[in-house]
Amino acid sequence: MRTREEASTGARRAAIERLLRGRRVSTQEDLRELLAAQGIEVTQGTLSRDLARLGARRAPGPEGGTVYELPAEAVSTAPRALAALNPLVLRIRDNGALVVVHTTPGAASAVALALDQARLPEVLGTLAGDDTVFVAPVQAASASRLARTLTALLRGTKGTRS
Repeated sequence: MRTREEASTGARRAAIERLLRGRRVSTQEDLRELLAAQGIEVTQGTLSRDLARLGARRAPGPEGGTVYELPAEAVSTAPRALAALNPLVLRIRDNGALVVVHTTPGAASAVALALDQARLPEVLGTLAGDDTVFVAPVQAASASRLARTLTALLRGTKGTRS
């Protein structure tokens, strides 16, 4: 359960994000005034921390000067959503060091991107060709265990088919 302070922090940050995505804001003072107009009072220090937490940065504005901008909204793939890629995955194998995901022709980039966006703790990174994805496990994870995990996620099963 969230405390009132956590809830107000989340609501304030959501309001900041909406404002920065919806209009050009040049200064923290401008942002404070926009928030105040919505009934959200915030100190300059809190606003600075919120901007840092949201990843906001100052960037050149289209008409000169600078404006705050937020990073592009990240697309996240839930690990359970990886099963939707099953028709693209032909085979998953490992050699003890790497996991190789064989896909239908042209599908490797889509599979690699979905794996990257799933942010699985066992995956260090991916490298995609046309129909093959190399998946590097983190040092602590074994390739065979990662292959079993990927098989379960990409095939939508709990088994260890490959």
